[in-house]
Amino acid sequence: MAENAAKSAQGAGENIRVLLAKVGLDGHDRGVKVVARALRDAGMDVVYSGLHRTPEEVVAAAVQEDVDVLGVSILSGAHMTVFPRVMKALDEHDAEDIIVAGGGVIPDDDVARLTEMGVQKILLQDTPPDEIVNAFRQLVAERGPR
Repeated sequence: MAENAAKSAQGAGENIRVLLAKVGLDGHDRGVKVVARALRDAGMDVVYSGLHRTPEEVVAAAVQEDVDVLGVSILSGAHMTVFPRVMKALDEHDAEDIIVAGGGVIPDDDVARLTEMGVQKILLQDTPPDEIVNAFRQLVAERGPR
């Protein structure tokens, strides 16, 4: 069924709006730029926040840009601090319909904890770009229209 949802959303890439963000002191942005390019090449509308943003700034930008997906890239190990703040800020903005995805270096033990707090997808640093594109399409298709 998930495969069918991804296939049905494949033609709708141009309708998917994504904000990619680097939060905190993490200054490594090569991977997030590769992801941004892959999503754009797949027809998605992508906004990149740049480096050194706070979770609150990222959520405010996601709300302002009316995105479907907020993708947070973390290589610093601060994911268990960053994501609770992201989820709280989304709640404060009444923006729980924005899909949250995390990517980067995240230990397997923390993936379940992040999922429990509402992060819909964790994509680790070795995830191929086409899998990220398909995951975003599938998440948006499963959520349905807003």
